[in-house]
Amino acid sequence: MPDQTADLSELRGDCARCFGLCCVALPFAASADFALNKPAGKPCPNLQGDHRCGIHADLRTKGFTGCTVYDCFGAGQKVSQVTFGGQDWRTGSKEHARRMLDVFPVVRQLHELLWYLTEALGLPAARPVRPELRRALEETERLTLLTPEELAALDVPAHRHEVNLLLLRTSELARSGAADARSGKKGRGKAKDRRGADLIGARLRGADLRGASLRGAYLIAADLTGADLRDADMIGADLRDADLTDADLTGAFFLTQPQLNAARGSAGTRLPASVTRPAHWTAGA
Repeated sequence: MPDQTADLSELRGDCARCFGLCCVALPFAASADFALNKPAGKPCPNLQGDHRCGIHADLRTKGFTGCTVYDCFGAGQKVSQVTFGGQDWRTGSKEHARRMLDVFPVVRQLHELLWYLTEALGLPAARPVRPELRRALEETERLTLLTPEELAALDVPAHRHEVNLLLLRTSELARSGAADARSGKKGRGKAKDRRGADLIGARLRGADLRGASLRGAYLIAADLTGADLRDADMIGADLRDADLTDADLTGAFFLTQPQLNAARGSAGTRLPASVTRPAHWTAGA
């Protein structure tokens, strides 16, 4: 049975409890994803006085598709309400605002790790490594509760490295079952390893990618129509403009909402329970 601690509800962005941190802290450049240039630390012109986006319902049509494929994994509300105790960057001192905006990307990285660790705990195949996963989860959560000064000095890459080694082991365990199913022999199957593969624009219509490792794979504009991606490791896979029409991602793990929002799909695309069908997908997309 899945680990009962696998609850992702607090690892989703809640704009109502955030001070629009992503709209201020992050930079963006005029491109197909953003209609204008904005440096880090400067509020987006669409950000209103109540920290809400003035064009939220029309982001795609207004040229801000990049905003629709971003998620802070709940870091925004953590920094706003916990790290800084509900005092926003507008009403505090310049130093207060600077520290808040500096800390936000750090906590965002930690919350992304919390997402992966929490999902890993829910995988039945992860039973052999659950004690280590729980310890890593607890340590990562502890780090998110550090003071602003401690967070600014935190060596996040080093912590990511340690967590990634554990997630790799979890992936191997989870994908081995899918490989056995493909081969028809327990312990004899070999899962496909396409880590970091350049699959930009690849024709993968109907491809059998069950249990494949697609960690960091470049699937930009790839045709995955009707592809079988069951039990595949999707961590870091670039799905921008990938066509997932009628694809089966049942049981796919380490797949995030931003990845899915960047892709195209249909009503026939089958998804894991950890994500939701993007609003811009249509039956004919």
